[in-house]
Amino acid sequence: MFENLQDKLDRAFKVLKGQGTITEINVAETMKEIRKALLDADVNYKTAKAFTDEVKQKALGQNVLTAISPGQLLTKIVNDELAELMGGSVSELEIAANPTVILIAGLNGAGKTTFSGKLANFLKTQKNKKPLLVAGDVYRPAAIDQLQVLGQQTGIPVYANLSSKDPVAIALEGIAEAKKNGNNIVILDTAGRLAIDEEMMKEIAAVKESTKPHEILFVVDSMTGQDAVNTAKAFNDRLDFTGVVLTKLDGDTRGGAALSIKSVVNKPIKFIGTGEKMEALDVFHPDRMASRILGMGDVVSLVERAQQQFDEKQAAELQKKIRKNKFDFNDFMGQIQQIKKMGNMKDLMGMIPGVGKAIKDIDIDDNAFKPIEAIIQSMTPFERENPDSINPSRRARIAAGSGTNLQEVNKLIKQFDDMRKVMKQFSNPAAMSKMMRGMPGMGKR
Repeated sequence: MFENLQDKLDRAFKVLKGQGTITEINVAETMKEIRKALLDADVNYKTAKAFTDEVKQKALGQNVLTAISPGQLLTKIVNDELAELMGGSVSELEIAANPTVILIAGLNGAGKTTFSGKLANFLKTQKNKKPLLVAGDVYRPAAIDQLQVLGQQTGIPVYANLSSKDPVAIALEGIAEAKKNGNNIVILDTAGRLAIDEEMMKEIAAVKESTKPHEILFVVDSMTGQDAVNTAKAFNDRLDFTGVVLTKLDGDTRGGAALSIKSVVNKPIKFIGTGEKMEALDVFHPDRMASRILGMGDVVSLVERAQQQFDEKQAAELQKKIRKNKFDFNDFMGQIQQIKKMGNMKDLMGMIPGVGKAIKDIDIDDNAFKPIEAIIQSMTPFERENPDSINPSRRARIAAGSGTNLQEVNKLIKQFDDMRKVMKQFSNPAAMSKMMRGMPGMGKR
């Protein structure tokens, strides 16, 4: 995510490396590089110029603290200004009304239907809401089928009227259906349309007029950069939407749309799509995104993603098993499944400070767990529950059954045994204290 921009900003800050003070000359040189980096990232020219002017003004107005180098100070100013450029603070959905109506709009292929499913899943699992999806795309034959499949995957009802070609009527029927069945959120998926298609723009304006939505979310493919910003402006002039959703942000190495859209349209980015899975939807945090762009990581989002997959009851059971040294391969497989639900592996590792830059040229396959899963699945139920029972002949059978080799099976079992020992020590305060006392310099003085 935003790798190209991150590299170029790094190079810009190197201008100040080793400098003892901030001067008009070295700041001007750095700003020139930053402006160039932003323009290369497909950021709107006016936005890039206003941004660098603001940073320059703030940098020259600062007294450099002795403990902070000019490079560090400028990084902090750029970080704060990037966050401000993208909206400054989180913009929550307005979901007080019952039912709350959310209208989804955008171009063909931007990912509206997928986002509708993800949003419904987010509101159900994270906000404890009872959403209804309404299939309002009457032009794309597969749109209704796609929404119904997403509804089945997430356990969310979908309202569709296959005999109607009137999106206004379908939207109103969907709202009536929600009221009848006690759904407190209605998500209206609509057909993709071009801003230059007057008939289609009139149609979505009519849907807005008749349904009086509480939120209108404009969904845009972030990888289209400046085109995304221009399209957003054209749609906003007609719909006056309440927020932007950037899809496919995990594949966006430039970042132009994310950085420009708020300043051009003056509407907040509310959500970002970061992958194919239904869970791959994040509330947009401008400050966290700024930190990621500058390679500082985003530990808060990483922890939040982990907590979303965290089951307190399951964790308590797991802790008991670890204390009794009963952690087995079934538990290990459960942990792998939870990690996989958190999202794209490279994206997750990029949230750890310093790691993003280190792994930017490394291809991290999301299928990295597959050999491990194959090995565990080739074990018998008895072997999974009793790891110590896996003798050499069993290992040979597991290797043959999993399509791996004996070396890979041995390596996994050794890593599993080492992990169990460490987990056991950490779960036992007395053993932990003894281990700490045994470390050099940690004993009694």
